[in-house]
Amino acid sequence: MSDAVDHRVWFEAPAWEERYAAEGTIFSGDVNPQLVAETAGLTPGSALDAGCGEGGDVFWLAEQGWRVTGVDFSTRVLEKNAERAAGLGLGHLTEWVPGDLRVWTPPRGQYDLVTSHFVHQAGDDGRALFRRLASAVAPGGQLLIVLHSPLDLDTTMGRPDIPEGFWTAGEITAALDLTGWQVITADARPRRAKNPEGEEITIHDTIFRARRG
Repeated sequence: MSDAVDHRVWFEAPAWEERYAAEGTIFSGDVNPQLVAETAGLTPGSALDAGCGEGGDVFWLAEQGWRVTGVDFSTRVLEKNAERAAGLGLGHLTEWVPGDLRVWTPPRGQYDLVTSHFVHQAGDDGRALFRRLASAVAPGGQLLIVLHSPLDLDTTMGRPDIPEGFWTAGEITAALDLTGWQVITADARPRRAKNPEGEEITIHDTIFRARRG
Protein backbone atom coordinates (compact mmCIF):
# COMPACT_ATOMS: atom_id res chain seq x y z
CA MET A 1 0.00 0.00 0.00
CA SER A 2 1.50 3.33 -1.03
CA ASP A 3 1.69 6.26 1.34
CA ALA A 4 1.30 9.83 0.03
CA VAL A 5 2.14 11.34 3.43
CA ASP A 6 4.43 9.85 6.07
CA HIS A 7 2.02 8.22 8.53
CA ARG A 8 4.05 9.54 11.47
CA VAL A 9 3.01 13.10 10.61
CA TRP A 10 -0.38 12.35 9.05
CA PHE A 11 -2.21 14.02 11.94
CA GLU A 12 0.28 16.81 12.58
CA ALA A 13 -0.53 20.32 11.38
CA PRO A 14 3.02 21.41 10.43
CA ALA A 15 3.31 18.81 7.67
CA TRP A 16 0.01 19.91 6.15
CA GLU A 17 0.86 23.59 6.51
CA GLU A 18 3.98 22.90 4.46
CA ARG A 19 2.03 21.01 1.80
CA TYR A 20 -0.69 23.65 1.50
CA ALA A 21 1.88 26.47 1.33
CA ALA A 22 2.76 25.36 -2.21
CA GLU A 23 1.19 27.08 -5.18
CA GLY A 24 -1.88 25.45 -6.68
CA THR A 25 -3.78 22.56 -5.13
CA ILE A 26 -2.86 19.11 -3.87
CA PHE A 27 -6.15 17.36 -4.55
CA SER A 28 -8.64 17.52 -7.41
CA GLY A 29 -10.88 20.10 -5.76
CA ASP A 30 -13.88 18.04 -6.80
CA VAL A 31 -16.70 17.20 -4.42
CA ASN A 32 -16.53 13.71 -2.94
CA PRO A 33 -19.02 11.55 -4.89
CA GLN A 34 -20.52 9.97 -1.77
CA LEU A 35 -21.47 13.42 -0.47
CA VAL A 36 -23.38 14.07 -3.69
CA ALA A 37 -25.10 10.68 -3.51
CA GLU A 38 -26.00 10.84 0.17
CA THR A 39 -27.31 14.42 0.24
CA ALA A 40 -29.46 14.19 -2.88
CA GLY A 41 -32.92 15.47 -2.02
CA LEU A 42 -31.95 17.09 1.29
CA THR A 43 -33.21 20.61 1.91
CA PRO A 44 -30.23 22.96 2.27
CA GLY A 45 -29.64 24.35 5.72
CA SER A 46 -26.58 24.68 7.95
CA ALA A 47 -23.68 22.27 7.42
CA LEU A 48 -20.35 21.43 9.02
CA ASP A 49 -17.52 19.84 7.04
CA ALA A 50 -15.00 18.50 9.55
CA GLY A 51 -11.55 18.16 8.04
CA CYS A 52 -12.41 20.25 4.99
CA GLY A 53 -8.93 20.40 3.44
CA GLU A 54 -9.04 22.36 0.20
CA GLY A 55 -12.77 22.81 0.52
CA GLY A 56 -14.18 20.86 -2.43
CA ASP A 57 -17.13 19.62 -0.39
CA VAL A 58 -17.72 23.02 1.23
CA PHE A 59 -17.83 24.81 -2.11
CA TRP A 60 -20.17 22.23 -3.61
CA LEU A 61 -22.56 22.39 -0.65
CA ALA A 62 -22.56 26.19 -0.77
CA GLU A 63 -23.38 26.06 -4.48
CA GLN A 64 -26.43 23.96 -3.55
CA GLY A 65 -27.54 26.66 -1.10
CA TRP A 66 -26.13 25.31 2.17
CA ARG A 67 -24.53 27.62 4.74
CA VAL A 68 -21.29 25.75 5.43
CA THR A 69 -18.62 25.84 8.10
CA GLY A 70 -15.34 24.18 7.06
CA VAL A 71 -12.94 23.13 9.83
CA ASP A 72 -9.29 22.19 9.34
CA PHE A 73 -6.10 22.48 11.36
CA SER A 74 -4.17 24.13 8.52
CA THR A 75 -4.59 27.88 8.72
CA ARG A 76 -2.91 28.21 5.32
CA VAL A 77 -5.51 26.11 3.55
CA LEU A 78 -8.30 27.99 5.30
CA GLU A 79 -6.86 31.27 4.03
CA LYS A 80 -6.73 29.86 0.51
CA ASN A 81 -10.29 28.62 0.82
CA ALA A 82 -11.56 31.98 2.01
CA GLU A 83 -9.91 33.70 -0.95
CA ARG A 84 -11.43 31.21 -3.37
CA ALA A 85 -14.88 31.51 -1.75
CA ALA A 86 -14.77 35.28 -2.20
CA GLY A 87 -13.78 34.86 -5.83
CA LEU A 88 -16.65 32.46 -6.43
CA GLY A 89 -19.17 34.73 -4.74
CA LEU A 90 -19.69 32.20 -1.95
CA GLY A 91 -18.21 34.16 0.93
CA HIS A 92 -21.63 34.81 2.47
CA LEU A 93 -22.37 31.07 2.58
CA THR A 94 -19.02 29.82 3.90
CA GLU A 95 -17.10 30.12 7.15
CA TRP A 96 -13.61 28.75 7.77
CA VAL A 97 -12.70 27.71 11.32
CA PRO A 98 -9.29 26.47 12.53
CA GLY A 99 -9.54 23.31 14.59
CA ASP A 100 -7.59 20.13 15.30
CA LEU A 101 -10.19 17.37 15.05
CA ARG A 102 -8.31 15.30 17.61
CA VAL A 103 -9.51 17.72 20.28
CA TRP A 104 -11.84 20.26 18.63
CA THR A 105 -15.41 20.16 19.92
CA PRO A 106 -18.13 21.54 17.64
CA PRO A 107 -21.13 23.44 19.01
CA ARG A 108 -23.81 21.00 20.12
CA GLY A 109 -26.98 20.50 18.10
CA GLN A 110 -26.29 23.30 15.63
CA TYR A 111 -26.04 21.78 12.14
CA ASP A 112 -28.58 20.23 9.78
CA LEU A 113 -25.75 18.26 8.18
CA VAL A 114 -22.43 17.21 9.70
CA THR A 115 -20.08 15.56 7.23
CA SER A 116 -16.53 14.30 7.44
CA HIS A 117 -14.60 12.60 4.65
CA PHE A 118 -11.42 10.57 5.10
CA VAL A 119 -10.44 11.76 8.56
CA HIS A 120 -8.81 8.59 9.88
CA GLN A 121 -8.49 8.41 13.65
CA ALA A 122 -7.84 5.06 15.31
CA GLY A 123 -9.28 3.34 18.36
CA ASP A 124 -10.64 5.48 21.16
CA ASP A 125 -9.62 8.65 19.31
CA GLY A 126 -11.78 7.65 16.37
CA ARG A 127 -14.75 6.74 18.53
CA ALA A 128 -14.46 10.05 20.39
CA LEU A 129 -14.38 11.94 17.09
CA PHE A 130 -17.50 10.16 15.81
CA ARG A 131 -19.33 11.06 19.02
CA ARG A 132 -18.28 14.71 18.90
CA LEU A 133 -19.48 14.95 15.30
CA ALA A 134 -22.79 13.33 16.20
CA SER A 135 -23.24 15.80 19.06
CA ALA A 136 -23.18 18.69 16.57
CA VAL A 137 -26.20 17.43 14.61
CA ALA A 138 -29.44 19.34 15.19
CA PRO A 139 -32.75 17.49 15.72
CA GLY A 140 -33.88 16.27 12.31
CA GLY A 141 -30.36 16.71 10.94
CA GLN A 142 -28.02 14.14 9.49
CA LEU A 143 -24.53 12.80 10.15
CA LEU A 144 -22.42 11.54 7.22
CA ILE A 145 -19.04 9.90 7.78
CA VAL A 146 -17.05 8.58 4.83
CA LEU A 147 -13.74 6.73 5.25
CA HIS A 148 -11.44 4.47 3.32
CA SER A 149 -12.67 0.91 3.77
CA PRO A 150 -10.58 -1.89 5.33
CA LEU A 151 -11.43 -3.79 2.14
CA ASP A 152 -8.82 -1.64 0.42
CA LEU A 153 -5.85 -2.17 2.72
CA ASP A 154 -3.99 -3.83 -0.16
CA THR A 155 -5.16 -1.52 -2.94
CA THR A 156 -2.73 0.10 -5.37
CA MET A 157 -4.46 3.43 -4.72
CA GLY A 158 -2.47 5.78 -2.49
CA ARG A 159 -3.55 5.37 1.13
CA PRO A 160 -2.12 6.55 4.48
CA ASP A 161 -0.25 3.75 6.25
CA ILE A 162 -2.64 3.76 9.21
CA PRO A 163 -4.75 0.61 8.76
CA GLU A 164 -6.05 0.87 12.33
CA GLY A 165 -7.74 4.11 11.24
CA PHE A 166 -9.81 2.39 8.54
CA TRP A 167 -13.30 1.63 9.87
CA THR A 168 -16.25 -0.44 8.72
CA ALA A 169 -19.74 1.04 8.86
CA GLY A 170 -20.60 -1.53 11.53
CA GLU A 171 -17.73 -0.33 13.71
CA ILE A 172 -18.86 3.29 13.36
CA THR A 173 -22.40 2.23 14.27
CA ALA A 174 -21.14 0.40 17.35
CA ALA A 175 -19.13 3.44 18.46
CA LEU A 176 -22.20 5.70 18.68
CA ASP A 177 -25.18 5.90 20.98
CA LEU A 178 -27.89 5.87 18.34
CA THR A 179 -30.86 6.12 20.65
CA GLY A 180 -33.30 8.37 18.82
CA TRP A 181 -31.43 8.08 15.53
CA GLN A 182 -32.34 6.35 12.26
CA VAL A 183 -29.46 4.74 10.38
CA ILE A 184 -29.96 5.39 6.67
CA THR A 185 -26.73 4.09 5.13
CA ALA A 186 -24.16 1.70 6.61
CA ASP A 187 -22.18 0.25 3.75
CA ALA A 188 -18.89 -0.34 1.95
CA ARG A 189 -19.70 1.11 -1.44
CA PRO A 190 -17.50 0.31 -4.45
CA ARG A 191 -16.51 2.94 -6.98
CA ARG A 192 -14.15 3.07 -9.93
CA ALA A 193 -10.99 5.17 -9.73
CA LYS A 194 -7.57 5.46 -11.33
CA ASN A 195 -4.51 4.61 -9.27
CA PRO A 196 -1.25 6.59 -9.52
CA GLU A 197 -0.16 4.37 -12.44
CA GLY A 198 -3.28 5.36 -14.37
CA GLU A 199 -4.91 1.94 -14.06
CA GLU A 200 -8.67 1.84 -13.46
CA ILE A 201 -9.46 -0.13 -10.33
CA THR A 202 -12.33 -0.66 -7.90
CA ILE A 203 -12.01 0.90 -4.47
CA HIS A 204 -14.45 1.02 -1.55
CA ASP A 205 -15.71 3.82 0.68
CA THR A 206 -17.07 3.12 4.13
CA ILE A 207 -20.29 5.17 4.38
CA PHE A 208 -22.28 5.84 7.52
CA ARG A 209 -25.28 8.16 7.42
CA ALA A 210 -27.92 8.61 10.09
CA ARG A 211 -30.74 11.03 10.87
CA ARG A 212 -31.27 12.41 14.35
CA GLY A 213 -34.85 12.26 15.61
